[in-house]
Amino acid sequence: MDTTTPPATSTLAVANVFLVVDDHEQALAFYRDVLGFTVVGDHSQGEFRWLSLTPPAQPDLVVTVQSVGGGPHTSDEDRASIDTLLAKGLLTPVVLTCADVDAVFEHVRASGAEVIQEPMDQFYGVRDCAVRDPAGNLLRINQPLPG
Repeated sequence: MDTTTPPATSTLAVANVFLVVDDHEQALAFYRDVLGFTVVGDHSQGEFRWLSLTPPAQPDLVVTVQSVGGGPHTSDEDRASIDTLLAKGLLTPVVLTCADVDAVFEHVRASGAEVIQEPMDQFYGVRDCAVRDPAGNLLRINQPLPG
C-alpha cells in the first residue's frame, strides 16, 4: 500500500455512530420524543435489536441504537462486561451541537433525563452541558461561543 499519496478523501463522511442500550423502548422515547430524532429503521435478529435514527439537523447521519453485546456472536461474558460499563456510564460519549444549549438543556432536563453538568462556558470555545440517556450513555450538548 502506497502511504505517500493520500487517497481521494473529499467524499468521506461519517455515516453511522453506535450507542448501546438495555431498553429500546426507553431509548426510542428519549431519542425520538425528547431529542427529535427520526426513526428510519427498527430491526431485530433474535434477541438482538437495533434502531436507526437520524438527528434533525443531519438526516444523512444514522445513529444506531443497539442491544447490549454488539450482536448475536458476542459471548455472555462480554455482554456482561459491556452491561456493567453501560450501567456505570463508561461507554464512549456522544457530543451533539445546537444553536441554543440552554434551551435544549431545559427541554431535556424537563424530560427527566439525568443531569451530569448544567450549561457552562468552557475554555475550549463552547458552552456545554452533559446528560445521560435512559441507558446511562453520556451525551454532551454544546454550542460554539462567539468569537
